[in-house]
Amino acid sequence: MNQLSILAQAAGESTQVGNPLVNIAIFLAFVGVTLVIVLRASKNNKTAADYYAGGRSFSGTQNGTAIAGDYLSAASFLGIVGAIAIQGYDGFLYSIGFLVAWLVALLLVAELLRNTGKFTMADVLSFRLKQRPVRIAAAISTLAVCVFYLLAQMAGAGALVSLLLGIDEKFGQSLVIVIVGALMILYVLVGGMKGTTWVQIIKACLLIAGALIMTVWTLALFGFNFSELLGKAAEVAGNPEILNPGMKYGVSETSKLDFISLALALVLGTAGLPHVLMRFYTVPTAKEARKSVVWAIWLIGAFYLFTLVLGFGAGALIGPERIKAAPGGVNSAAPLLAYELGGTVLLGLISAVAFATILAVVAGLTITAAASFAHDVYASVIAKGKSTPEKEMKVARRTVLVIGVFAIAGGIGAQGQNVAFLVALAFAVAASANLPTILYSLFWKGFKTRGAVWSMYGGLGSALLLIIFSPVFSGSETSMIPSIDMAIFPLANPGIVSIPLAFLLGWVGSVTDKGTEDPAKQAEMEVRSLTGVGAEKAVDH
Repeated sequence: MNQLSILAQAAGESTQVGNPLVNIAIFLAFVGVTLVIVLRASKNNKTAADYYAGGRSFSGTQNGTAIAGDYLSAASFLGIVGAIAIQGYDGFLYSIGFLVAWLVALLLVAELLRNTGKFTMADVLSFRLKQRPVRIAAAISTLAVCVFYLLAQMAGAGALVSLLLGIDEKFGQSLVIVIVGALMILYVLVGGMKGTTWVQIIKACLLIAGALIMTVWTLALFGFNFSELLGKAAEVAGNPEILNPGMKYGVSETSKLDFISLALALVLGTAGLPHVLMRFYTVPTAKEARKSVVWAIWLIGAFYLFTLVLGFGAGALIGPERIKAAPGGVNSAAPLLAYELGGTVLLGLISAVAFATILAVVAGLTITAAASFAHDVYASVIAKGKSTPEKEMKVARRTVLVIGVFAIAGGIGAQGQNVAFLVALAFAVAASANLPTILYSLFWKGFKTRGAVWSMYGGLGSALLLIIFSPVFSGSETSMIPSIDMAIFPLANPGIVSIPLAFLLGWVGSVTDKGTEDPAKQAEMEVRSLTGVGAEKAVDH
């Protein structure tokens, strides 16, 4: 996933991949179709439930497809294909990690969240605890994950689309980021969750169909003999070790530890990503929530199997050296493979898919951040529960504008920088600050308000500090700030420290909190989360 950062380094290099006019035409067609759908969906946005949760009108199949659209970001498509092409087996470990992560979401989180919550993660965390401190902490954690994820996607959008449209100047790339940001604001402002969901469904279908076509095409060139494809990839790379574990994560003891840390963040972080969790509230029942995760697993699993063929296919047909030398570096593997297979037209389609991928993900992140601020901070803390749904939606829409402008400015500022730390931080914060508190809230009767606050702030703070003092931030050529060296923490991902610390803080905070929680609320939450009894009434009224 971290390979998304290489996109940002494409700035300033003179390049043109395929025919920019074809790419622009396909981009415009996609934008036109999705805008019509968003405008039609917006006609039914009358209540807060409509705006935040799409009126809970999506089926499990539709929501599962939208979850896949939310989850399969540009980093998944471009970064993992490139990682497999260059690092072989170790690159495929990303795919395995992202897929296994869904089992945690399915078994521990999806149905229980849908039964207990209303619109946001904070609804669940504050259900039986003190509203004000828990909602503020949950909102800060949600906004932190969303903002870092947004900056990474926006910076990637500028570099990727500029590369495919043949724009080299910094001003041109900044203009692309502004256009992506404006479209994102329009989609979310007008369409709300309904419009965003339909964009994600379309994008997921396009991405999976595009990957399927390229996979079948690649295998056909090798007579549908996967062993022959692997052999050719190893031959072109000049290194048979590309098929064995250890090229990246077996070099040293530190790299092995780094892999464990990254794996923990990816596998546990997914079940704590707020923009993914929010999707569980768009379905009418807990059964549909469970069905949507199962459907998402099938789609995401199929996609990650495709990345295995596409990655080694790029390695065999293009070669690691050509990929690394191309503008965009590792992330150019998928576009280069598309150009190799189907020329300008296929490249144009894959370009549009990549663009759709970024647009759908940033729209999902934006509405999640806006809902968290409007529902958790404004309605529950500032207005102290006395706000009306109309006022809440007004605040949400204003928040969309603020977040959109901030994302555009941040994306422009992050050009040419290493944005890997943003993605790593998003997953590390989700795994550290969100998941321990969610699991404690759902499964431990002794969990107290102090434990929730300590766990969320401790997870967020420790993940942030460790990344600032890691090689991802400073001390090496690929760091965000290569000119200074304050890397005293050797690992690129803080998960191995920050996740256990967050669990520990949640436990210590709870056992030292002498306050008493409402036993009736505890019992109600347990019954509702496990059985769904009473959930529909509380959710809808």
